[in-house]
Amino acid sequence: MLYPQTNSCRSVLSLDGNWRFRIKEDRESYDPKDPLDHWLSVAVPASFNDQVADPAIRNHVGYFYYQRDFTLPKTLADQDIFLRFGSATHQAWVYVNGQEVAHHRGGFTPFECKITDAVSFTKPNRLTVLLSNILDHTTLPVGHYREEKDDQGKIHRDLDENFDFFNYAGLNRSIVIYTSSKAACLSDLTILPELNDSLDQAKVSFDVTIDSQAKEDLSYQVKIYDQAEKLVAVGAANESKFYLDQPHLWQPLNAYLYTAQVDLYREGELLDTYSQEFGIRKVEVKDGQFLINQEPFYFKGCGKHEDSYAHGRGYDPVYNVLDINLLKSMGANSIRTSHYPYSEEMMRLCDREGIVVIDETTGVGIMSSFGFNMSNFDPKTYRDDTFQELDTQAAHEQVIRELIQRDKNHACVVMWSLANEAATFNPEAHDYFAPLFDLARSLDPQKRPLTMINILLSTPETDQCSDLVDVICLNRYYGWYTQTANFDLAEDLSLKELQDWQALYPDKPIMYTEYGVDTVAGLHAIERQPFTEEFQWDYYVMMSRVFDQVDNFVGEQLWNFADFQTKVGVQRVQGNKKGIFNRAREPKMVVRFLKDRWQKIPNLNYKIKTN
Repeated sequence: MLYPQTNSCRSVLSLDGNWRFRIKEDRESYDPKDPLDHWLSVAVPASFNDQVADPAIRNHVGYFYYQRDFTLPKTLADQDIFLRFGSATHQAWVYVNGQEVAHHRGGFTPFECKITDAVSFTKPNRLTVLLSNILDHTTLPVGHYREEKDDQGKIHRDLDENFDFFNYAGLNRSIVIYTSSKAACLSDLTILPELNDSLDQAKVSFDVTIDSQAKEDLSYQVKIYDQAEKLVAVGAANESKFYLDQPHLWQPLNAYLYTAQVDLYREGELLDTYSQEFGIRKVEVKDGQFLINQEPFYFKGCGKHEDSYAHGRGYDPVYNVLDINLLKSMGANSIRTSHYPYSEEMMRLCDREGIVVIDETTGVGIMSSFGFNMSNFDPKTYRDDTFQELDTQAAHEQVIRELIQRDKNHACVVMWSLANEAATFNPEAHDYFAPLFDLARSLDPQKRPLTMINILLSTPETDQCSDLVDVICLNRYYGWYTQTANFDLAEDLSLKELQDWQALYPDKPIMYTEYGVDTVAGLHAIERQPFTEEFQWDYYVMMSRVFDQVDNFVGEQLWNFADFQTKVGVQRVQGNKKGIFNRAREPKMVVRFLKDRWQKIPNLNYKIKTN
């Protein structure tokens, strides 16, 4: 599936803007070709939740409609017409002029459908989308869902999210109509850049997929342009391998992007064209180090969320740019897309800005007993019934396929994360995850390293799946959820565990993908008081001492970049306050310490092993 673009052969029409919205009544009879009644205006792309003034709608669990009309110019009548959703959270049924044209499960990956036969060029067309934000034991993310009927037959639904972020829903990303030639079009493009051992030559291979009923006499030509728009390679008909001498490499915080242009012909007539940026870089794991272009890379950065005021989880290009610029100003070089695939626009921005990305699936909540307080659980003995209670395998396979298909060409993506804080301390975990790791390895043409994010209960002694990962990624909250405010003990336990992991897997890199403390901006104290800005400062100073003592430790991604909205609970005060920025992106005091630390740590060759 190609990202939409306008060029000499393709047109893109945006459907972003104000849409009609309303909640679906359980027993109503509604024809999607008819106009919605008693609707509210909501903006797209954005979550609906924070755009409305009614708490009952904001917290609605169940089904709801989006609708808008659109017109198509007659000049496009000789083209195929496609409808593309950047995402629809979490399940969508799509109707054009009353005809169902698409159905998709999963709220964080794109889908599209051909609507040529469903649209009119002589009158307005009606687009109606029925969505559900229900999550249960078969979905990713996981939710604890229940419903019951009252005496009048009305269904009452309750959803307890099995994760720590608010269940924002709706049409969170852009929706477009795009066109292509009816005769034939390019439907997919895979670019595989491979560097030789001396990094002075790159072989760039192309796999071009063509959609056409009659493929006779079709041919394509590939051209490669450098960043100065100079043509550096051009192929004959259907040539798919190119060699570039002395290639410019994509480096962390120093991105260089080439552009590949693919032109599709039939007997000399141009039918379609598509341009795709790509970077040339080499990623590998070796001898306990994470190598980019054969140099040890050190991850500095944050886990974050797609989360902002009013937009909810909706795509916001301004916040994306601001967030990346704030990170770069601190010396950070990486993010993790916790806990779902981020917008395609964010991935393209990270390509351009040189931000290294750990790209994560929606595999969050795969722990039936998930909760905030694990201090009373003994990791040596604790087990739960996750893999008897949950049935997420099919959803997990789907999101792995869709994520890798979408992001396979991005230079910024250096590793796939298949899950966050799953119950890998259970004996059944390995049988669940092993096929998923095999699937991911088979799908990725670049063979990037794989990981999944390890929860505190999965220790070197209890974890069942660490043999599957290429990089050991740990979420740890010593000094906060456990050993609260006892930084001396937290420091000792953190260091000991990292040393135990290193002894168990001396050839695997280790990094923290979450560590942090809730901090209320403006709250201060002389003594070590949780939630104060001084407490947050002292915590990060302590953890930094630990990280610098472990040879195989290759990165620190704290939790979280900015405060974000969560479900209601006594552990949360208007959301999760672990941000080093508040939700408005105003810095907390600790940003100064982290900026000083990260700017002194080089991106490459920070820890060079001498043995």
